Amino acid sequence: MVKHNNVIPNGHFKKHWQNYVKTWFNQPARKARRRTARQKKAVKDFPRPTAGPLRPVVHGQTLKYNMKVRAGRGFSLEELKAAGIPKKLAPTIGIAVDHRRKNRSLEGLQTNVQRLKTYKAKLVVFPRRARKFKAGDSVPEELANATQVQGPYLPIVPEKPSVELVKVTDELKSFKAYDKLRVERTNKRHIGARLKKAAEAEKEDKK
Repeated sequence: MVKHNNVIPNGHFKKHWQNYVKTWFNQPARKARRRTARQKKAVKDFPRPTAGPLRPVVHGQTLKYNMKVRAGRGFSLEELKAAGIPKKLAPTIGIAVDHRRKNRSLEGLQTNVQRLKTYKAKLVVFPRRARKFKAGDSVPEELANATQVQGPYLPIVPEKPSVELVKVTDELKSFKAYDKLRVERTNKRHIGARLKKAAEAEKEDKK
């Protein structure tokens, strides 16, 4: 017997659940399909790197991710100018360009300029037409030894901060960090009044 003010049981247990079951038996075939697609793309893009154009190193947005570095959309015009690469030439030699990006820090600018210079030093430029070389094209010896780069080119690796080990001295043991913080906070709060008092005292001394 049902007690209390409960819902009357009316369970629907005759849904065709077999029709809604999803399986992934096609995973091995998909793996093979992706592999062949990658190989076809590599042949089509030869001799360009399979990973696409070179991307800059940028910091993630917001306070949560800004300590992490990742690949950006493209190099800024300032970075290209510092590396000595014309902005119209850059896309033709496999460098992504983002004319909207701004350089907010000198460190980020220097990192990407160095990245461009490294890329430029390793770059092998094939002529548009075979046996018809133009200015800027690589020499035939370099072309003969050139190989297609598979996977990421100049991968972005986050720097690991170095930890310096020091010996714990008596001075470090006796240092009271909390007291020091309180004193500095008080100094910051009273700096305006103290400067004003010092200025008034100096004016009185002059009189």
